[in-house]
Amino acid sequence: MPDLLVRNVDKEVVKALKKRAGLYGRSAEAEHRLILIDSLLKPRKKSFAEVLQSMPNVGKDSDFSRVQETSDADVFD
Repeated sequence: MPDLLVRNVDKEVVKALKKRAGLYGRSAEAEHRLILIDSLLKPRKKSFAEVLQSMPNVGKDSDFSRVQETSDADVFD
């Protein structure tokens, strides 16, 4: 398996990585590996706005207005 070396990483980023790794009981290297996998190989979830934008236009609001029936029939007879 190839190695990856990242240089000139800001101290705050390294500190945050170590803190996050500690929360999950992993090494900083293992946490770094999981972050790369999650961000590069797993499908990204759509945001709510993206889901709404992907919905097809199916008509105007008035196309779906409710019509009151005026029947006097008893539905339980």
